[in-house]
Amino acid sequence: MSLFGNGLDAAVQKAFTRPAPKSAGAQMRYLVKQLKGTKAVAQMLRVSQRTVERYVKNEIKRPRPDLAARLEREVKARWQPQVRARARQKAATTDGIVIDTRARLGYTAPIGSTDQDRIRHLTVALPPQYAGRLFDAHQAGATDQQLQGIAAEALKEVYFQDGGRRAGSLEEVRFTDIEHLEFDL
Repeated sequence: MSLFGNGLDAAVQKAFTRPAPKSAGAQMRYLVKQLKGTKAVAQMLRVSQRTVERYVKNEIKRPRPDLAARLEREVKARWQPQVRARARQKAATTDGIVIDTRARLGYTAPIGSTDQDRIRHLTVALPPQYAGRLFDAHQAGATDQQLQGIAAEALKEVYFQDGGRRAGSLEEVRFTDIEHLEFDL
């Protein structure tokens, strides 16, 4: 599971204007409508086409836990695409994104400075250009390592260098041992 990708998706999902379908039947009907057929839904969820049809007709109401999780994930990934796109656009152009993390953070700096990495809990508002880079990289299928690099670069500029007002000779920020990570728009 992608820690950064899931965090970005969760932040965007907070922008939904209507709740996603909750019952298994409603979720299945939504997916059938989105994918234009029960066969495509069955292949995606790794169940039989007949099983999908039975959920659509409400003949089955409670999916197995693994199927329920896949169903919920697939519905949320497709729910309100315009609202999702608008939220990403707004974060990338005007609002930025807030990162809340508890992780080991340190940096590479010239000899003589205190660059010891340690567990820190930070809640930092990142400027729009970093929000845009994070969302663009996530959309392009970036790995968690790549997203972590973008976030580390953002924390370097915003938190450690305070937009160029301090720590000007800072070279690289290490962002490891992530205990908690959450994004908010």
